[in-house]
Amino acid sequence: MDSIDCVVIGAGVVGLAIARELAMAGREVIIIESESLIGSITSSRNSEVIHAGIYYPQGSAKARLCVAGRHLLYDYCASRHVPYRRCEKLIVATTSAETEKLVQIRTRAMANGVEDLRLLTRIEALALEPQLQCVAALLSPSTGIIDSHSFMQALLADAESYGALLALQSRVVRGEAKSSGIRLDVKAIDGEESTVLAKTVINAAGLDAPALASRIDGLNANHIPKPYFAKGNYYSLAGRSPFSRLIYPIPAPGGLGVHLTLDLGGQAKFGPDVEWLDIDNAIDIRYDVDPRRADGFYAEVRKYWPDLPDHALLPAYSGVRPKILGPGNDSDFVIQDAGTHGVEGLINLFGIESPGLTSSLAIAQEVKALCCPV
Repeated sequence: MDSIDCVVIGAGVVGLAIARELAMAGREVIIIESESLIGSITSSRNSEVIHAGIYYPQGSAKARLCVAGRHLLYDYCASRHVPYRRCEKLIVATTSAETEKLVQIRTRAMANGVEDLRLLTRIEALALEPQLQCVAALLSPSTGIIDSHSFMQALLADAESYGALLALQSRVVRGEAKSSGIRLDVKAIDGEESTVLAKTVINAAGLDAPALASRIDGLNANHIPKPYFAKGNYYSLAGRSPFSRLIYPIPAPGGLGVHLTLDLGGQAKFGPDVEWLDIDNAIDIRYDVDPRRADGFYAEVRKYWPDLPDHALLPAYSGVRPKILGPGNDSDFVIQDAGTHGVEGLINLFGIESPGLTSSLAIAQEVKALCCPV
């Protein structure tokens, strides 16, 4: 049995950020990833938006870590030449009844430390985006977009420069909390099995985090949330985008509504919607996008862009939010250490959905503080 200082399970954006932070703190780090590429699941199947921290309840981990993470992320992108753009976002009210909701969103954002939102009249909003239809809007200057793949490559390069090692196509099949550390049984894609004893284990397995936690003997099941899977489908716009900013409607239950986002090349895409999957395990997820679901997008998009042409939405890709509460409930990020579950050396991360990408560097700092107390 090999003895290892730190094992980070999951090479998505959060796992990579944690590995980087721990390696820079002088810890010996191995990253274990079941897929053949880093960040190939949730981290590569999202809107690639740098969120300002607007929507989340005051005092929540999402609010705190998103705002802190956004500042860290912009600085990191600038220093490491990761492609990004502060493209701004408009949150639009398309009826007079929604105008009051904009005021509520702005009040919540200010409580979270997002103080640069501007309430715009219809005329002011149309001066920025002439194709827009709305009665009022909120302008978020701090919202941006990022090349998430370049970001993850930079995180991995940083981690490896401080000695971290990456093991791809390797799956943790079971674990056991022992007095000397946490034993992990790892199976490679070629069938080879190995066992390691780690002083610290970070469960950053994303969609698989609850299932992984349930495979660790000695961890009380009462501390493992039930996983829920909310699929989001994206559709790309055929032709040139009429907008230079992101356009978001008033948030919908389970997500932020069918919004328009841009990539760094200017391509517009719409989504995600919210499709709750009736499955119990991430292995059963299918990422195909049904072209027929786009039929429901047209009416929603035309509320703020009435000139959307027929047949202009093409299936693009999908992602799945790693929820820990079911429909109608909003959950917070969960970062558990021994103070919660009693297993020394184990840190579980559950429900790290949006704004996980934006929050990743701040989450990493929080995990480091738990692993490396001063």
